Amino acid sequence: MLQLNRLSRLGNQTIEGVLDEEDRQEMIESASAKIRELFDVLKIDHVNDHNTRDTPRRFAKMLVCETLDGRYSLPPKITEFENVGAFDGLIVTGPIELRSTCAHHLMPIHGSVYIGVLPSTNGKIIGLSKYDRIVHYFASRLQIQEELVRQIGDFVYEKTQPEGVAVRISAVHMCKTHRGIRASQASRMITTAYYGKFETDQAAKSDFLQECKALERS
Repeated sequence: MLQLNRLSRLGNQTIEGVLDEEDRQEMIESASAKIRELFDVLKIDHVNDHNTRDTPRRFAKMLVCETLDGRYSLPPKITEFENVGAFDGLIVTGPIELRSTCAHHLMPIHGSVYIGVLPSTNGKIIGLSKYDRIVHYFASRLQIQEELVRQIGDFVYEKTQPEGVAVRISAVHMCKTHRGIRASQASRMITTAYYGKFETDQAAKSDFLQECKALERS
């Protein structure tokens, strides 16, 4: 049975514990009922209209199992490899596809994430695909970009303890392009977060940004 008192009320935080299949189904059914109420308020016929007849449940299932899935699941397991060769050079991966949802207007955010790591010579290196999984995990919840970039960086830095971590996000926000000012699709927001050596070493920071530009052009 779903215990609501153990759920974080912050939309971009992971709940305490995870939802099992019974919990998820209970949440989907409860959310479906509320969405049907919303459709009634908005004068949308979800009973007779063949287009919207099953929309409340479809929407609820999408929210629980996809859009907000990162809140209800465990973080990805980190596959670690020994840094046998004591590699201490810059590693940059990207662009990692970003798909998230704006916490302010519930509109999509889409763009690219770049992650830079300066590994510790006596530490470990994580599997390359894990960076994509980490991004997907923290993006699968209601977000603002300024907090998302930090959540990704905090997780990588705390789990791997490298010499430095850098994270850069470049994204389009549909709350700006599809409502309000209705800005151009070319209008993007860029945020960065730096940890360890990247905070103090301007050359390392510059190298990271240069590699990001190179990956953008490739």
